[in-house]
Amino acid sequence: MMEFEDRYRQAQRPKYDCLLFDLDDCLYPLSAGLAVACRKNIEDYMFERLGIDKSKISDLGNLLYKNYGTTMAGLRAIGYDFDYDEYHSFVHGRLPYENLKPDPVLRSLLLSLPIRKLIFTNADKVHAAKALSILGLEECFEGVICFESLNPTHKSTVSDDEDDIAFMGLPLSSSSTSPTSSTEIFDIIAHFSNPNNDMSVLPKTPIVCKPSEDAIECALKIANINNPQRTLFFEDSVRNIQAGKRVGLHTVLVGTSQRTKGADYALESIHNIREALPELWEVDKVSDVGYSGKVPVETSVIA
Repeated sequence: MMEFEDRYRQAQRPKYDCLLFDLDDCLYPLSAGLAVACRKNIEDYMFERLGIDKSKISDLGNLLYKNYGTTMAGLRAIGYDFDYDEYHSFVHGRLPYENLKPDPVLRSLLLSLPIRKLIFTNADKVHAAKALSILGLEECFEGVICFESLNPTHKSTVSDDEDDIAFMGLPLSSSSTSPTSSTEIFDIIAHFSNPNNDMSVLPKTPIVCKPSEDAIECALKIANINNPQRTLFFEDSVRNIQAGKRVGLHTVLVGTSQRTKGADYALESIHNIREALPELWEVDKVSDVGYSGKVPVETSVIA
């Protein structure tokens, strides 16, 4: 009888224990314009605070984003020193948040989902909290895995390098206008323009972020997710989806109905989640929802 009950419970167990959601351009549409504004702010930061030649900024930004996941991670890799909080404040602080609107339909959908839900974003905690609050979705998630979760020792230092000891003693006004004098900048544009160079030999970044598989594995560890195959990952970025797939996650590409390589599902909009994945709601009321241990949540950020 016991064996039958165990089998029955297994049959009733939901397919997924956890749903991981990206935030930007995933829980609100790309048409909100935050991504375009963010890119402009990054380019302004590169010019105003790092003193990078305006004519190189577009090409440099594209190369860094392509090779390091975020422009920020790439700037650190090639030798620029800056305060992470100051960078985020500059880049996100002036975003057109007024373009975001409360989304009671999505809120209702998410609250009705009987499965553990977490945010997993490359953005900083201030931006994540602000965007979720405006959307009216802050109560829909157990916690937020963000930049500070993945880079817990960032504080106002920029890395563990000895060079950064000097950086800490400098006022932001002088340290933020140019890289520290002891740092040599790696010319990534020249590197890629020379076909004889080994494209696989690039400086490493101290920043942990998607689409790095290490970042995804780190997020799973923070969230106490032991089995990635029982986790569903919602993302608008194809390369993040593909990285998630390599780590073993089930994946949902948001923002298009075209399923690309690495995506198990594709949604034109996050609002289509119930039509596309009705099984997420088909959980037996008696059986336990698979919460694999409570995650420590501090001011909604998972540390």
